[in-house]
Parts: sequence; C-alpha cells; structure tokens
Amino acid sequence: MTAEAALGTHRVRAAATAARIACEGGTGWIDTAPNYGAGTAHTELRPVLDAFPTVRVATKTGFYTRAQGQAAVEAGVLHTGQADARHSLAPDFIDWQTRRSAATLGHADIVFVHNPETVRHSDRDRLHTELRTAFEVLEGLVASGLIGAYGVATWSGFAEDAFTIPELLALACEAGGPGHHLAAVQQPVSLVMAQPITRALDGRGPLVQARSAGLLAFGSAPLHGGELLDLITPELVELIRPGTHPAAACLLAAGSCPSLDVLLVSASTPEHWNSAVSALDTPLTDTELRMVLDVLAPR
Repeated sequence: MTAEAALGTHRVRAAATAARIACEGGTGWIDTAPNYGAGTAHTELRPVLDAFPTVRVATKTGFYTRAQGQAAVEAGVLHTGQADARHSLAPDFIDWQTRRSAATLGHADIVFVHNPETVRHSDRDRLHTELRTAFEVLEGLVASGLIGAYGVATWSGFAEDAFTIPELLALACEAGGPGHHLAAVQQPVSLVMAQPITRALDGRGPLVQARSAGLLAFGSAPLHGGELLDLITPELVELIRPGTHPAAACLLAAGSCPSLDVLLVSASTPEHWNSAVSALDTPLTDTELRMVLDVLAPR
C-alpha cells in the first residue's frame, strides 16, 4: 500500500501544494472533486497536472457549490430553486458537471458518483434506478473519450446497505453491457470507520468483493478528517508500531487493510508526505492488525 494524494481540503492552495508534492514523489493518483476548495480545486490543480501529465486523476460528480448550482440552473440542467440543494444525480446535471470537470482538469481518468446515498431514498430500487441512469451517462462520456472510467465514492452507502458491490456491478452491466467501465469504488477506511478493515480481514465485504471483481479500491479519510488524532491514545500508538507518530500510526493501520489498493492522504509539506509514505513502507500483518482492532472492539 502506498500513500496517494487527496484534495479534499478546504485550503485550495495547500491542496495544490499537496498535489505537487505527491506528483514529485511519484504518486499514481490525485483525488479531487468540483466542490472541493469552495469550488476552485480543479482550477488550482490544473497547472500541477500539466506539469506532471502521467499522473492519474480521479474526480467526482454529484455535489456542487451554490455558485456551481446557479450556473447549472442557468445552463438549464437544474431547475430554479435547486441551486442550494448542493447535490444532484440528475442525468443532465451529471453530464454537464463531468464535461466541465474534464475540461478544467485537462483529463479525468475516473469520475466517481459522489455519495449517492445522500439522496436518502427509503426505496432502494429508486436509488438503484438513479445510479443506473448515472452510469448510462458516464458510459456515454467514456465512449466519447472525455473520461477514462467511472466509479462510486461513498461515505456510508456500504455500511447502510444502500447498495453492494454485486448490485453496482449489475447496474453497470445494465448500463454498459458486459464491457462496462465501472472501474473503482471509494469508501472511508480508518480506525474510526473500521468495519471495512474487519470485514476484509475476514475475507468478506466490499473491499474483498471489489478486488475479486477487478475494481480498484480507494480508501478515504484515514485520519477521519483529523479527528482521529484527538482520539488515539499513546498506548494504541505503541501497539500499532512503537515509536511512531500518532498520525503515522493511524495511516499505517488504515493502509494495512487487505484488498485496499489506494489510500488517500492529504499533505501540505514534503515532510508530511515523506512521513506518510514512510509509515506505509512496512504494513502491519493481518495478525497485528487484528490485535489493534480487538483493542477497539466494544466490550
């Protein structure tokens, strides 16, 4: 497991710095979204991507800022009054937003449908219908050469059973046939949201299913938005790896998760980036990781 870059920070210039550090460090992926950085992350990122053209980029579709929502209304892809909703799976909007993202970034290797569970339908069938329609739009954008592939980035969709990997694959087959371009999933993996780790250690769950299906598995929020640094104890740090910095210990635990391909890490200085990479050089064994999770298990 290697550290990759993430642009989910509210400080856009710091995010662009993180991207440049990651690119210079040889990272494979930069992860961003049109609503990051108060809506300017893509613009700030473009010069970095131009300087490092071989770096792959994942962005998202679904969330938008108020200004982006108003622009979508003016473009006729959202109705008046929807500008403040901040999230949409409407097919015309997905097409419009993704085209804008690809044009601003210069290229988009993967476009994730961003937290589709946000619509909070009590009817799973309706949510799945909206996902299939979104996949159809994205399949068309792949066919046109505007994007490379697509995926689903979720915060709680798997945990809440809003959808499963087999269901997403079935929807992709309906949208694009057996040669569909669903290529990746993204979900939180951390000592706070540890269920994906537990399941993967037991040889089950979405990460294992994704690996089996040939999907790329991204792990987001390994520090749980920084909150984990206030929660982890010195004793737990020593159990994870003696003498390690708390942030490095948290990253190591998340990055040691079986069936995880990409761990998304934000860094604002070369020292932070090098520390993250070093922390992941020697992953925990499954036995060591189980010991850590056993300590955290409810008694």
